[in-house]
Amino acid sequence: SFVIFFIAMEMVLGLTIFKEEAPETVSIVPLAFPLIAGAGTMTTLLSLKTEYQTQNILVGIILNMLFVYFVLKNTERLEKLFGKTGLNILRKAFGVILLAIAIKLFRNNTGL
Repeated sequence: SFVIFFIAMEMVLGLTIFKEEAPETVSIVPLAFPLIAGAGTMTTLLSLKTEYQTQNILVGIILNMLFVYFVLKNTERLEKLFGKTGLNILRKAFGVILLAIAIKLFRNNTGL
């Protein structure tokens, strides 16, 4: 839950907590896969598994896959629709949601 918390803080406050690599050391990697099914996603799934039934998690995964497919398929249209300011607002809004998830997981796991 700490990883999710720090990622959410980066999104909401615009901070850089995790060190970025210098451009000369960056390798070419597919961007979509690590963001959609990376370490944060796996950490969230493992944390949710302790609290919810498998069927509920599977329904959430399927709905999320459909949403991600729609967004990736229509990225250019969405960028034009929202503009730079709208995208920043969405980033902060989803950061707040992610922050709430991280805090809830932390409270549940520590018993506070």
